[in-house]
Amino acid sequence: MTAKEFAGQREGLARAHRLRAGLARAGLYVFLALGAGVMLFPFFWMFSSAFKTAQEVATFPPRWLPASLSLRNFAIAFEKAPFAVYFFNSVVITTASVVGTGLVTILASFAFSRLKFKGRDLVFTLLLALMMIPFEMLVITNYETIAAWKLIDTRTALVLPFLGSIFYTYILRNFFISIPDGLYWSARVDGASNWKYLWKVMVPIAKPALTTIILLNAIASWNSFMWPMLVINSTPRRTLPLGLYTFMTEGGMHFELLMAASTVVVLPIIVLFLFARKQIVGGVARGGLKG
Repeated sequence: MTAKEFAGQREGLARAHRLRAGLARAGLYVFLALGAGVMLFPFFWMFSSAFKTAQEVATFPPRWLPASLSLRNFAIAFEKAPFAVYFFNSVVITTASVVGTGLVTILASFAFSRLKFKGRDLVFTLLLALMMIPFEMLVITNYETIAAWKLIDTRTALVLPFLGSIFYTYILRNFFISIPDGLYWSARVDGASNWKYLWKVMVPIAKPALTTIILLNAIASWNSFMWPMLVINSTPRRTLPLGLYTFMTEGGMHFELLMAASTVVVLPIIVLFLFARKQIVGGVARGGLKG
């Protein structure tokens, strides 16, 4: 085989390799686009239906877009149910949950990462095992506890059972473990207590993980539905997801109004996720890999 023939054969193989790589990349992009379309379609349909009339919603075959953009459905939805009250309750409960859960998570993570006590690793392993138990199995116990404390139909009942999170503690503990021990002993030599070292050194360094925990907890608290449905009975204490459920009976089964109300519930958390998606993914990755 001459050098010219060898170069031509090598060029042909390279061209075939580039073709296969291009086809594989195109197939991957098509697959990802289809997946994104499947996930985004419910949101598109909700936003579109929020501006449709009752006739447009019931039209078959369905109309993809409304004939005109009008806020009439939103105005009627706010007249049928006190969504301003629901929104206020959701903000208060989410804020309280973020602050309370963040404080408990920081203290627990510090204890399991820096304090030396007998059985520490065993206790933490057992706590991690509890993550395998679904929330539905704990509902009865939590409800009985809240009822015994006479907290049914209170905002405290929506926050108290979720102040401790093994998942958040796992993320932050791994981040705390990655902090060099030299910083701890240097701070101790300078006279800093464990409490001061935690808040002056460890918490600022762990800001990325804490940001992730705050965002995930805020999303979970805002979207919580099952637990509020069990413990909240009165209208003035309902949250937005629960208010959306009761809207189906208070406002009637008008799907255009239901979609408008759903948009009010979902839009704030979508905006939060779009602005903080990098922090959420990055914080979970760092917290899960370190330690």
